[in-house]
Amino acid sequence: MSSLSDTVSTQFLGLAPFLRRSIQGEDLQSLAEPWIERAQAEPDNAVLWMNLATLMLCLGQRDLGLTIQAQALAMQRHYRWPAARQPAALRVLLLTAPGDLAANMPLDCLLEDSDVDLEYYFVMPTDASEETPLPEHDLAIVAMSDSDANRASLEAMQPVVADWPRPVLNTPEAILNTERERASQLLQGVRGLNMPPTRPVTADTLATIAAGETDLAAIDPGIEFPVILRPRDSHGGHGLARLADREALAAYLDDSEHSDFLISPFIDYRDADGLYRKYRVVLVDGEPFASHMGISSDWMIHYLNAGMYEDADKRAGEAAWMASFDTFADQHHTALKAIDERAGLDYVCIDCAQTADGELLVFEIGNAMVVHAMDSAELFPHKQEHMAKVQTTFRELLEQRVQEDQAAIASESA
Repeated sequence: MSSLSDTVSTQFLGLAPFLRRSIQGEDLQSLAEPWIERAQAEPDNAVLWMNLATLMLCLGQRDLGLTIQAQALAMQRHYRWPAARQPAALRVLLLTAPGDLAANMPLDCLLEDSDVDLEYYFVMPTDASEETPLPEHDLAIVAMSDSDANRASLEAMQPVVADWPRPVLNTPEAILNTERERASQLLQGVRGLNMPPTRPVTADTLATIAAGETDLAAIDPGIEFPVILRPRDSHGGHGLARLADREALAAYLDDSEHSDFLISPFIDYRDADGLYRKYRVVLVDGEPFASHMGISSDWMIHYLNAGMYEDADKRAGEAAWMASFDTFADQHHTALKAIDERAGLDYVCIDCAQTADGELLVFEIGNAMVVHAMDSAELFPHKQEHMAKVQTTFRELLEQRVQEDQAAIASESA
């Protein structure tokens, strides 16, 4: 922890060191009070305030974290995350958005031990109409995720990015394809791919369904009980519920303060042993890689609470899946290829499962899911090789795009 405290006021830390310590079970709360005292003593230190904002968000203090973040951004919008291995070989500009931990691609978690400098620039919707000086870079990545809060910025950036002087990965229009409803529409009609229809619905409409005045078919003919319901624009399982019937829906609405939701049919993806298995697959320039597999008796799987750290048998199951991932990728080649082509993203993550009849059941696609190599090599020796593949291939993609750009410039000037 001392290294964080030593650098908190001088170096932008990003998310990676906080996530690493959280995974290792270390106490982040112990940093809060001394960091707040330092921030109060250095009110003009934007880097310190931005690091404090990330700490607060990691501690679940969302409102406070966003308030502190806004104060940092009022002072400056460019933050540099230096490569672990210097001198850096590449400078990558991340076009990010203000927001919580789900607002942007956590690329520093993937590139912890790399030779790539990351230049974070926080974009506001007004930037498209202003002359904004940007840091020097070899390549840009639109790092913001699709969300209601980010959509105006993503849409405003489209004509700007189309005329960008350097290569750009994950264009704004491609990121917009990851919105749950849009993704479910894009991925229909693919052999071997099952992404249930996802539709927006208001609390008022749901109330009429709960009362028996309307049927679910009025929303979409493919939706029937049991259903999955979540507040619109929610992440991380917040407010997510499986509802078996009208009575369960009525009870859910009684406890919810939200007015807008997304609804989809629940697909039972239990395996023969009664356990649910959820995979995270990464596509780097269309090539699939294994990130992790969570195993749980609960249908709503989150890796950190699925018991993977406590259960050696579950870890062995994940290891077996990773070892046979080429077979998994071959089996779902058509589905994965369709996701790559239809989403149009250079880097995209897929949370998915397999149905009983062997289809790839897609829950979500996105550019801002966490992919990392921070798990204990003692507990998870099987992960090291596979995460190294993701890191190496992504690093090669960056280099390839920069070299292609340089070759094009040289050709034009010849």
